[in-house]
Amino acid sequence: MMTQYSKKINDNGVSEAIGFMLIFTIVIAGIGLVTLYGYPMLLQQQVGADEKIMEKNMVVLQNDIKSLAYKSVPFKETSLKIGGGSLTVYNSSYSPSSSTLKIYDSGTTYIDAFKPGELRYESVSAQTDISLQNGAVVMRPRIKSGSAMLSEPRWFYDANTQTMVINLINITSNGIMAKEGIGTVQMTLGKTSFNSPPIPAGTTIYLDYTPDSTQDYSVAWDNYFTKSLNLPPPVPSGLKRTYTLPPIKTLVIKTYEVQVKNI
Repeated sequence: MMTQYSKKINDNGVSEAIGFMLIFTIVIAGIGLVTLYGYPMLLQQQVGADEKIMEKNMVVLQNDIKSLAYKSVPFKETSLKIGGGSLTVYNSSYSPSSSTLKIYDSGTTYIDAFKPGELRYESVSAQTDISLQNGAVVMRPRIKSGSAMLSEPRWFYDANTQTMVINLINITSNGIMAKEGIGTVQMTLGKTSFNSPPIPAGTTIYLDYTPDSTQDYSVAWDNYFTKSLNLPPPVPSGLKRTYTLPPIKTLVIKTYEVQVKNI
């Protein structure tokens, strides 16, 4: 008689609850990694993109001002996106001014306490200010000292004829205006003045630049004066910096008023 043996197959499986917990744990860990590393990087890239866009927007507005001042275009209108901060108009009568300019010699004052006003983008995320002032686009970080000039103003010096042309832009408005999101900057040309005083031979002309202590763009302007215009290093006196202009036979000072109607 033959004996038959049977083997019982083990059909025990992993519990569905344990499998669900493993998958849930992996998903939560993935979300945590994305939140911890990916999201801050995404925000940083977005902040950088907003800042770059506003740099280009300010250069566009600078070109609009050039068209108003130098091409006698009566009106300019530009729509732009203002992301990550706000665009504010600080007219020339606002105090404190971003800077004050004075041009003079030992006996004559040609420009006294000129305040240019400004269009200023204030970034909330990047803690950076980008300013359109006196025909130039400058930038400075709020959390540390220093500044840089992104686009230069239209000043000119010809060493052969010893002729210097200084263009001063005066930004005015009917008060302080600010805008976030999508805005349209409307500007018109106001009063203009032209001054070409006689310069006696051998006259040394000086330029005083005094920044506001809370909006100090002196490094940017110092680089422009000393490197682009080749002026000697300034003589500091507190916040004021005094520059000696090169030998001048013909001095031309043009002042343009740009009125910001709306943003």
